[in-house]
Amino acid sequence: MTYTEKVYETVDYIKSKIDFNPDFGIILGTGLGELVNDITIVFELDYEEIPNFPVSTVESHKGKLIFGKLSGRNVVAMQGRFHYYEGYNMKEVTFPVRVLKKLGIQKLFVSNAAGGVNLDYKVADLMIIEDHIDLTKENPLTGPNLDEFGGRFPDMSEPYERKMIDEALEIAKTHGIPCHEGVYAGVSGPNLETRAEYRYIQRIGGDAVGMSTIPEVLVARHMDLPVFAISAITDLCDPDNLEKVEISKILEAAFKAEKGMTIIIKELISKQ
Repeated sequence: MTYTEKVYETVDYIKSKIDFNPDFGIILGTGLGELVNDITIVFELDYEEIPNFPVSTVESHKGKLIFGKLSGRNVVAMQGRFHYYEGYNMKEVTFPVRVLKKLGIQKLFVSNAAGGVNLDYKVADLMIIEDHIDLTKENPLTGPNLDEFGGRFPDMSEPYERKMIDEALEIAKTHGIPCHEGVYAGVSGPNLETRAEYRYIQRIGGDAVGMSTIPEVLVARHMDLPVFAISAITDLCDPDNLEKVEISKILEAAFKAEKGMTIIIKELISKQ
């Protein structure tokens, strides 16, 4: 079975199980899965029961596809995502994005936890991603182009929709939510970066660094799907004052940032 056939098989299976047409897709990252509490859930599917779907192996990712209403709009939310460092290739990591598009979503909202390389940032601040630097080891668009999804050379002049960025910044300002606009550097992981690597990311223009999001965005843009992405700054990456990172503290910071992120995503979706 080809990759494209697998996408359509998965879409057909989901449609056979649910009667629901989502307008927007949401990918919920590390420690940020509680947005589903604000969704009026109509259907949910475990990743394990969906044909061809990867299974999340990260402890903080629950592994469910949630369908319901958020801010009066039909949404489908991935409660947990997949990463290259889990052993999946990038086509597997981004497979759900293809499926969400074929389910009918019009825009994609992505969240993640990231380290703050910009030293003006504080733990639990938010950063709306306005651009990215891809430092990962594999591109999900390599190989024969999937012509039925998009062209060979996707334009990346606006990977993150400017209109949604501006709307989100205004929402954050109105609610007094600590929020920045910056550049996300994506790495493969799973190790955190060395002091020299943090200096490198700073010098090439990165404001935050993480292990997800960019592959999903590349595939979304390949399909001409508008994207909004936001990071919770869960630790500070000061190469001259680097502290050992504890995963429990990262999750604690993500939880602290989650309230503001939830407000931004809910109000942003209501404006679309």
